[in-house]
Amino acid sequence: MATIQLSTQDFKEKVFNYETEKEWKYTGHLPAIIDFYADWCGPCKMVAPILEELSEEFKDKLVIYKVNTEKEMELAAVFGIQSIPTFLFIPMEGEGDPMMQPGALPKKAFKQVIEEHLVQKAVTQ
Repeated sequence: MATIQLSTQDFKEKVFNYETEKEWKYTGHLPAIIDFYADWCGPCKMVAPILEELSEEFKDKLVIYKVNTEKEMELAAVFGIQSIPTFLFIPMEGEGDPMMQPGALPKKAFKQVIEEHLVQKAVTQ
């Protein structure tokens, strides 16, 4: 499973409908990472292959979504995205709040967050 492109409508259906819910309520079935990016962004291009590798490494345990901030301006505004790339790490419901992290991260840092905050908790239940 590769990374999945998300439109604003997809986000409302698969992740969180901010128009109907007042409090965060993740509707997905697996922990997720959302990559807010733009095609012209150099650091975004550097991180893209890392995210593809991680989507393969953690398939069936984690979903990695991508949101093009140039096309999905409403979604970028809702999350207050001011620099790209910015990543939203989403644990399963009841496992803590989503974490927002701006800036390109090395693969090692992604793996650490995934293993400590997203996947490990899902596996131990």
